[in-house]
Amino acid sequence: MSRADAETIQPQQTLRLREAIAIIVGIVIGAGIFKSPSLVAQFTGSTGWMMAAWLAGGVISLIGALCYAELAAAWPHAGGDYHFLHRAYGRRVAFLFAWARFAVITTGSIAMLAFVFGDYMNAIVPLGAYSSAVWGALAVIVLTWVNARGIHASASAQSWLTLAEVLGLVLVVVAGLWLWGDAGHTMPVATAGEGAGGGSAAPALGMLGLAMVFVLLTFGGWNEAAYLSAELRGSRRGILHALVISITLITVLYLLVNLAYVYGLGLQGMAKSEAVAADLLGVAFGRTGETLIAVMVAVAALTSINATMIVGARTNFAVGRDWAALHALGRWEGDRGVPAAALYAQSAFALVLVVFGASLRSGFQTMVDYTAPVFWLFFLLCTLALIVLRRKEPDTPRPFRVPLYPLMPLLFAAVCGYMLWSSVVYVKAGALAGVGVLAVGAVILLWLEARGGGPAVPAAATVPIDRRR
Repeated sequence: MSRADAETIQPQQTLRLREAIAIIVGIVIGAGIFKSPSLVAQFTGSTGWMMAAWLAGGVISLIGALCYAELAAAWPHAGGDYHFLHRAYGRRVAFLFAWARFAVITTGSIAMLAFVFGDYMNAIVPLGAYSSAVWGALAVIVLTWVNARGIHASASAQSWLTLAEVLGLVLVVVAGLWLWGDAGHTMPVATAGEGAGGGSAAPALGMLGLAMVFVLLTFGGWNEAAYLSAELRGSRRGILHALVISITLITVLYLLVNLAYVYGLGLQGMAKSEAVAADLLGVAFGRTGETLIAVMVAVAALTSINATMIVGARTNFAVGRDWAALHALGRWEGDRGVPAAALYAQSAFALVLVVFGASLRSGFQTMVDYTAPVFWLFFLLCTLALIVLRRKEPDTPRPFRVPLYPLMPLLFAAVCGYMLWSSVVYVKAGALAGVGVLAVGAVILLWLEARGGGPAVPAAATVPIDRRR
């Protein structure tokens, strides 16, 4: 394929529903479910409130997914959030989002997950002083190669990784049931309602809010489904089905896993645990359990890295189509179904962040602080874009409309606003870093506009996406 062809061809509908579900589930179920439950147990103080928090996380995510389903069904585009922000607020806001996604959100998430993978692989096969960073960099390089081979290769790898990841969570549930039925194990049923502080009363509002920060962090990532909307087979309502099925499956798994933790360790045991899944499997299966948990978390991190790479590169592709100076990013390899140049740029910057995190010797925490505030800022703007576009483009066909409008989008926007505030309070230094990154993006934006800043691909030159409802 010629370079000119690569810069004009559009994504085609090649993804099956099950592949889209595997990608969404793979993005969402990451290392968080192996760490966050102990913190949620500590902050809520009772089994009932803890389970209610996880259920609320699923319900809130589903409300947000319905908002995104309307946007993605009405405007299926490989640019996802970028495309919605472009239509609602203009290309300047959209570019700042794309820059933040490239410099902070996507690449920071890949680097963060690479450190998770590296930390657990280091427990199995240590490679020296910088073992975690080396393992993480290797994961990024190998998965970049897999994704560069084409969408079918990356989607197939994602399906198998997601299956392994889900089976790992099922193993956690089995361990909890094993201990529940073990006559020699003292079960915490009688004390399950007791909190870390010794009571079963409702937690303070601040503690409940803090618990929800970690719950929603563990549910995060489902919005990336919007980047698959242009490549999903069938009607445009297919993205709705992918989101609802994925979030329902994830919510059920999370509830079962948390019940397993309670049955196996008790609520106080959960709250005090530094590695709740490892403690549960250690009690159930001894030293074998410790190895199993290392493998499970490593697989979960790989699954999320691969899925994030798939959707992340598509934002860079959309930017390349909108800005002539960045046209190289807008090349779509039609025979492979992948924006190769955008993928390579994304992975290169993620590797830079891996090196940066390794130099600070606290890679995972650094990446969390770096990404959270900027992520929630643009998540809020994208949710409000639904309301803006209802007014701005009222005649656009909408195969799906979010129910109870405008209550649902306003409710989810309020959640995003609260999460933005909480993340700024929680990671003050990270928030400053995010502001600095956006300032750099503003300078790049001015430079692009000074160069003319016209679209890289004229609308007439593109191959239209199937607009079936």
